[in-house]
Amino acid sequence: MKKINVVDDINHAGNWLIRNQELILSYIINLVSSIMILVIGFFIAKAISNVIKKILITRNIDFTISGFLSALAKYIVITFFLIASLGCIGVQTTSVIAILGAAGMAVGLALQGSLSNFAAGVLLVILRPLRIGEYVNLENISGTVLNIHIFYTTLRTLDGKIVVMPNGKIISGNIINHSREKTRRNEFIISVAHNSDIDLVIKVLKNVLEKDKRVIKNKDIVVGLSELTPSSLNFIVRCWSNTDELNIVYWDLMAKFKKTLDLNNISTSHSKIEICCHKKNN
Repeated sequence: MKKINVVDDINHAGNWLIRNQELILSYIINLVSSIMILVIGFFIAKAISNVIKKILITRNIDFTISGFLSALAKYIVITFFLIASLGCIGVQTTSVIAILGAAGMAVGLALQGSLSNFAAGVLLVILRPLRIGEYVNLENISGTVLNIHIFYTTLRTLDGKIVVMPNGKIISGNIINHSREKTRRNEFIISVAHNSDIDLVIKVLKNVLEKDKRVIKNKDIVVGLSELTPSSLNFIVRCWSNTDELNIVYWDLMAKFKKTLDLNNISTSHSKIEICCHKKNN
C-alpha cells in the first residue's frame, strides 16, 4: 500500500496555488462580478416592475392585466441580467439564447391562439379603444364593459346577459364606443298628415327643443321637412345632449313632440326615431 506523504501533498497544493494565483484571482473576480450583476438585476427588475404597475394602476387598467404586464417586464429584465451574469463567468451566452429562442418558438406554436388573444389584450390596454364602464358594440354585440382581461373581455348586455369575447376577435373587428364622447346626437323622424301646415310643424318642434334645458343649444339643431310620402310628411329633428342623458332626452322629447302637436291640432300619422352616434366635432 502506497504511503501517503501529507507534507508533500501540502507542498504540491501550495505550489499549484502560487503558480495559478492569477487564474484563481480572475475566476474569483468573475464570480463576484457575476453575483453582483445578478443581484443588481433583481433590484432593477423589481423597480421597473413596480413603476410599470403604478403607471398602469393610475391609468385605471384592470388589476389582473397590470399585475401580469409588470411581472412580465420583471422576468424579461431578470433574464437579460441572468444571461449577462452567465457570460461573465465564461458561459457561452449564444447557446443559452439559442435554447431560449427554440423554447419560445415551441411554446408559441403550441399556444398560437392564446398568444394572439394575449397580443390583442396588450393592444387593448395600450390603445384603450374601450374602458371598463363604457357601453360598446363589438361584433354586433352591445353591452357595458365589465372587465378587460389578458385573453378576453367581459360585457354585460342591457338584458343582463354576460358575454365573454376573445380579445383577438375584438381587435380584428369594428369597435363602436357609445360612451367615449361626452355628447351624442338624437335623430327623430316625425310623420304628420299631408294637410299639415309645414311652417307651423317646424315652429312647434323647434319650440319643444328650445324649452328643454338638456338640449345643447350651441350645437347643430336641425328641424326640417325631409321626405314627402303618399301617406305623410316626414320631418327630421336632430339635437345634441349629454351622453349619459341621451335615452332619457329621447323618451321625453318624443312625448313632448306628440303632446305639443296634438295641442296645435296637427295629426301624426306615425312616428319613428333613430338614435345616431356622432363625434363632438361633427
